[in-house]
Amino acid sequence: MKKTIQLSVVIGLVVLLFAGASCSKKSEPQITVVQKVDTLLVKFSNSGSFAFFNFRNGKVVANSDSATTKWDFGMRRTTFILNSHAYGPGNAAGMLLSSVYSSVLTAPGAGFAYDTTTAQKAIKDGSWYDYNPVSHSFVPKAGKTFIFRTADNFYVKMELLAVDYAPFVGPNPSELIYRFRYTYQANGTKTFL
Repeated sequence: MKKTIQLSVVIGLVVLLFAGASCSKKSEPQITVVQKVDTLLVKFSNSGSFAFFNFRNGKVVANSDSATTKWDFGMRRTTFILNSHAYGPGNAAGMLLSSVYSSVLTAPGAGFAYDTTTAQKAIKDGSWYDYNPVSHSFVPKAGKTFIFRTADNFYVKMELLAVDYAPFVGPNPSELIYRFRYTYQANGTKTFL
């Protein structure tokens, strides 16, 4: 009888332990969709280094990491590059949709492009902006949404909100400030909900 009671107590404690462990896992919410507005300072030059960005961390990546998978896209003046093929060891790809950002709920299953060579880029220069020769401004085209597959195979939708010149002295600017919003899907699916 004593052994039966002790065995019942041990089994009861084991059941409580497992129940407690499973409850604590359920109480921790898993954030899978990250929505953010960010800025990127980009050189106003057709040569020199690119500004690199990582969607997972929401951070600028140092140029010393250009040969790694730590970045997803890079920019210089109005040129986008992706971390794959010609520009890096990652698997990044992209496309520009003629769709309003809020209406893009899922990344397409096909149609992604790569930077296959330095002259053949996934995001064509001039495809995403209108240039005003009077004000010398670059205005993101309305109703355009970028879809990226990141260097490490996650999906992002992004909209450029504004492109402004950084304050400068003299006749020529040295940097552009890109303001953009994006939705990053952290669970590996293509859905942005």
